[in-house]
Amino acid sequence: MRSVLALLQFCTTLPLGRVVDFEHFARRSYLYPIAGYIIGGVAAIVTFWIASPSVGAAVAIAAVLLLSGCNHFDGLLDLGDGLMAHGGREKRITAMTDRATGAGAVAAGILVTLLAFSGLQAAANIPLTILTAEVCAKTAMSWLTTLGRPFREGMHSYLHSFAKPWFLVPAFLLTLPLFLLPLPRLALVLALAATAAITALMLVLSRRVFGGVNGDIVGASNEIVRAGVILLLALA
Repeated sequence: MRSVLALLQFCTTLPLGRVVDFEHFARRSYLYPIAGYIIGGVAAIVTFWIASPSVGAAVAIAAVLLLSGCNHFDGLLDLGDGLMAHGGREKRITAMTDRATGAGAVAAGILVTLLAFSGLQAAANIPLTILTAEVCAKTAMSWLTTLGRPFREGMHSYLHSFAKPWFLVPAFLLTLPLFLLPLPRLALVLALAATAAITALMLVLSRRVFGGVNGDIVGASNEIVRAGVILLLALA
């Protein structure tokens, strides 16, 4: 219970009372998908009553961003700056980790948000789509935490130090309740396959460009996987 509470205090802005020692979650980072069910579930409930697809899509995206405190979105912006920076690895890392917001950050934020918004508009069921996408996004964060070799000290290196290879399995098992939702089984299988594929691409990209993974890259994967799964479910 303390592990879940520490997870939610880390991943959400929900008022959850007294702060729990973060190490309770750090030792069990495979629990990330639970935060996806909570954040995605709240967004699904909010959008369930909205008839307009465009308004529902906008509210769903706003809900997941506000519930997460925009922390992962900030990672996406930082990654955008790092990828667009000119020069060698160190210059890219500096661009990603400094406090300034450049054109790369703006472009990444707009692109991913537009893709998620357009996908949700076209989705047959916005509440179930945002719930599924959010769980997949948090699963990607768990997998990257386990597999992503850190390139410097920070939050990611701390979480990674506790992660074990077998964490991949319980993180995946926590996605299986998604198959209880009234969505096509094939679409859910494809969503999980896309989650794994994007996670692998993020690992390869981060190793080649930055020499490893940090918290910004893990957070960015949350936003990218969410948008990717939304698009896939809209097209499936």
